[in-house]
Amino acid sequence: MTIQAPEVEYVTKTRIHCDGGGAGLGHPRVWYTIAPEEGFVECGYCDKKFVLEGSVADDR
Repeated sequence: MTIQAPEVEYVTKTRIHCDGGGAGLGHPRVWYTIAPEEGFVECGYCDKKFVLEGSVADDR
């Protein structure tokens, strides 16, 4: 059984960043690269899931 990520954002680029949002109430900005064979990456701070549109992980 998998637990859903708190938030999912669909993106069009493989290089993305996350700062937790919240205008200063988030976390340090971190950069991630989405591996095409995986199709997604999760933020190590806030667990937000970034899904590459059209990838194997895009289940919309």
